Amino acid sequence: MLQRSTERLDIDLLVLPETNLILVASVIEPLRGANRIAGSELYRWRLLTPDGAPIPTTSHIAIPADGTFRVTSEETPLFVLASYNWRKSATPALKMQLSQAARYRTMIAGIESGTWLLAEASLLDGQPATVHWEDYEDFATAYPQVQAVRDRFVVDGKRLTTSGSLPTVDLMLEVIRQRQGYSLALEVSRLFRYEQPSFHVDEPLFAASAGLRMQDPRVTQAVRLMEEHIEQPLVLTRLARRIGVSARHLQDLFQQSIGAPPHVHYLALRLNTARRKVIETTASFADIAAATGFNSASAFARSYRASFSESPSQTRHRLRRRIMPSAPPT
Repeated sequence: MLQRSTERLDIDLLVLPETNLILVASVIEPLRGANRIAGSELYRWRLLTPDGAPIPTTSHIAIPADGTFRVTSEETPLFVLASYNWRKSATPALKMQLSQAARYRTMIAGIESGTWLLAEASLLDGQPATVHWEDYEDFATAYPQVQAVRDRFVVDGKRLTTSGSLPTVDLMLEVIRQRQGYSLALEVSRLFRYEQPSFHVDEPLFAASAGLRMQDPRVTQAVRLMEEHIEQPLVLTRLARRIGVSARHLQDLFQQSIGAPPHVHYLALRLNTARRKVIETTASFADIAAATGFNSASAFARSYRASFSESPSQTRHRLRRRIMPSAPPT
């Protein structure tokens, strides 16, 4: 699941009663956004419940189910979503189902309180895992065989765990980044006006900072300058000088703040701008290359293909063919 691929990824979501709507959305919406921006079905999801009935949420809005969660030999990744009163769902039957499903599923994720369900099914023994910061101490005490950590999300082999709704968005952006690259992940985060703190999880999450992590203001200033200089990109030394730091220090600040060096982020901004022009305008590729800081159309095409796995002409042809109205019958 977490490797470069152009193939569609199917995901099963097992949603348990009293799950927050925002938790479900934190998994689905980044994937929907990736599909919309890419103009193709990169991701497909299926919502399952223990009995196949619509699942009640904490907002008193029932979520329709696509089916009943059953143990099969399919390898589709399984995300277990839970928020409140997860213990009501932790029946011997469900724990047995999760344990059996783990034999086949390529990956199983515990989303927020879903981590408790995985621990109850002994699927996290000897592995690092994270939970909501309010539950950390209780979880660490209840499951000493699990390496409880205070990260936003944890990826360890075939197990994923997250510590809440926004950290789940972080995880889904990381999935998109690993599969489709930094440019698409960045565009998805910008679609939701979501300030991505980091694509890495090496910073602990505490109650005082939950949901309030912010970029270093110097990184914010540098990104703003990048966005203002798309047509004529600033070299790193000049960009750093405008911020008032050395080029080396600016590289360190970017790595710490967003998990990518300045040149990677800058190129992603330029390519995403170029891609919008490819889709939304009729401008020539030479003009688009010039407008986004590339020396030539061929250099632009090489970078574009490396990032989006298709040429600009293929993108334009594919997406415009989809929206072109059908010819009237004769």
